[in-house]
Amino acid sequence: MALKPSALFAGLMAGSCLTGIHTAAFAAEADTPADAIQLDANSIVVTAQKVKQRAVDVPITMSVESQERIRQLGVTNLGDLSNYVPGLNVQVQSANNPGFVIRGITSDSGSAQQSPRVTVYYNGVDISRSRGAYQGIYDMERIEVVKGPQATLFGTAATIGAISLISAKPEPGVSAELTGGYGNYNTYKVEGHVNAGNDVLAARIAGQWLKRDGYVKNLAPNQDDLYAQDQLGLRGSLRYTPTSDFTADLIFTYDRERNSGTPFLSKALGSTAADGVYGAAYLGGSPYSASVLGASKLGLTRDVYDVNFTASWDFADGWNFTTVNGYRDFDAREVFDADGSAAWYLEFAEHAKGWEASHEGRFTYSDDKWRASFGWNYFIEDSYQNVPFSTEEGTYLQCTLNIIPGLGCVAADNTVTAASTTYLATGGLATAIPYSSWFENKGRNQSWSMFGDTTWKPTSSLELTAGVRVLIEKRRSGYGAYQPNSVLAGVALLPLVNTGGTFFYAERSYAAVLPRLNVLYHLTPNLNLYATVSEGRRSPVVQLSAAAGPVASLDLIPAEKVWNYEAGIKGAVGIFSGSLGVYYDDYSNFQVTVVDASTGVSKTESAGSAANFGVEGELEARFTDWLRAFGNFGFISGGVDDTASNGVYAGNQFRLQPKWQWAAGFMLNAPVTETTRVFLTPSVTYRSKIYFELPNKEAISQDPVTLVNLRGGVSFANDRFEVAGYARNLTDKRYLLDAGNTGGGFGYPTFIPAEPRTYGIELTARY
Repeated sequence: MALKPSALFAGLMAGSCLTGIHTAAFAAEADTPADAIQLDANSIVVTAQKVKQRAVDVPITMSVESQERIRQLGVTNLGDLSNYVPGLNVQVQSANNPGFVIRGITSDSGSAQQSPRVTVYYNGVDISRSRGAYQGIYDMERIEVVKGPQATLFGTAATIGAISLISAKPEPGVSAELTGGYGNYNTYKVEGHVNAGNDVLAARIAGQWLKRDGYVKNLAPNQDDLYAQDQLGLRGSLRYTPTSDFTADLIFTYDRERNSGTPFLSKALGSTAADGVYGAAYLGGSPYSASVLGASKLGLTRDVYDVNFTASWDFADGWNFTTVNGYRDFDAREVFDADGSAAWYLEFAEHAKGWEASHEGRFTYSDDKWRASFGWNYFIEDSYQNVPFSTEEGTYLQCTLNIIPGLGCVAADNTVTAASTTYLATGGLATAIPYSSWFENKGRNQSWSMFGDTTWKPTSSLELTAGVRVLIEKRRSGYGAYQPNSVLAGVALLPLVNTGGTFFYAERSYAAVLPRLNVLYHLTPNLNLYATVSEGRRSPVVQLSAAAGPVASLDLIPAEKVWNYEAGIKGAVGIFSGSLGVYYDDYSNFQVTVVDASTGVSKTESAGSAANFGVEGELEARFTDWLRAFGNFGFISGGVDDTASNGVYAGNQFRLQPKWQWAAGFMLNAPVTETTRVFLTPSVTYRSKIYFELPNKEAISQDPVTLVNLRGGVSFANDRFEVAGYARNLTDKRYLLDAGNTGGGFGYPTFIPAEPRTYGIELTARY
């Protein structure tokens, strides 16, 4: 049964508060473990506004999942986690191509020239560049989701919200934990940490290795089954605390993926799968894959290196200075079969490589009447996206243009009838003519900004906050391509400009002022009303791309702007905790990423004006120390405004945006003896219909999806040992993870099946 808004509101009126730990903190102030500063079960101290406050006193809509809650839910990645956070969806098409969606607004572009809408932070550092953003969520202290524009708190990329990953920090004493697991699809999991230190110096090493066979069988010879996983993450942390007023953290992280190919499956070009999607596939790739695309097999090779240094100094009564510094380097190559069939037709790879660095300095002050923070930030990123292409000329021309009527492209039994096109077209002079080309976009983007927030408390019941970020940014884009003429056609097969490998560049500078205003009113010490008005901005795009002329085309896409208006209530009393918020977003120059029907290449366009109205709520009831129930929901009614000036996008729902989303379940953790307990967490998640592309198409959509998940087991010897079983997608629901993709630009949309039922057992030992 869906969780009704009326039930949530009734709970709130009974005196509810935010579920769990709700913070928007980052950097050193976010490093205090939530459990260590918890006043009671419904009064959590957070640092959302750069000073320690109860969550109920923070006038921002936010959600947080602690490491323990992540474990109880059986979550293994950000995509799973988003099912339990209202207003958030994370689509992990691959580790190289994650899509982050907050309140229906998607950030997933791989172009080096475009900026993200959703900021992803890792220990206070912006890691939002799509190809470098994904990483394992092992040994996390908490994962925070802040909704609405947060320019003064999270920087320029937080157009509609931010996701903050905060890893567990070293602590005094010696402790260790090791988890090993095995499940279906030959799934292996090894995860754990070792911590040692004293009050002055402490160190922590954590890691995770996940390995799984592919769940989509690939019938093509010399290829692996699809969506197999081989992922490794390692993290080393060092904390130095010479006095109670100073803390410094140094963190090194390495993430590595060696995953098999993404199952881009075609319903039109032959298949042995049910409905062309669910079942075995035949993705053969290119015989020249190693030399042209960079790897002999379909799949992803990705390495990410990250270093972070944070220092926090309480240098005077009420005053603190924090500096956050980070550097991240990513190198990813993904080879994929974009036509989703046995044909040597649309064989691509993407090599994305780049680095990003940032520095921030921030002062904070707090007394009985005032709270304030102000500082500066510098961010720079330099990256490129290179896309090589391989095909056989006759096959390409036949499948694209049907130059020999009646021959077809790929038969239902996966026979590639188009493979004889070159022989027929040349009168037997040639049987196959290999063709290859490439194009590449580059981006070097810098931003300088100053920010400040001030809160005034004129009375004990009223708090007024005003903040602003002033920024200047420089965006430099580059584009180059090598698109030789085809032997059979006499022109380049992909309708892209051939720069002969020469790169063209364009540079522009921009400035902006981004404000926010907040009001918090204490109805009672445990029940608060809040309202906020804030502006968000997605940077303009200096877009250099394919063109019909002799040089690359320069298209300047104006900045996307949004005004966010929000109000809510949150509080706590008795066994209940929760929140209820209502928001309205007004967009101008709404940017959309579409696949060009003539080139198959993604590009950014302005869809004009757009709007979003939504309601979000969370509720938790703690019946006893060992039993609690939870539920949350999100409703979104929004999209591109239905006006003629918005063209083909008018009236369309935002891509990847469900109108309804909810989750519900309970957590049982009951003692059996003094040293033994049993635990069980069943949960149900629901997401209404979504469209995968703009403009919306029924064929490129997914009907509502309900998933049932379960985790349970027994812990003994005072939690030193644990045995747990889990099942995700318990009913084995068949649904799509994505649809359309590159193949859609050539008239052959492809479909990616989502993860089927998975289950397994895990053993944990703690010291």
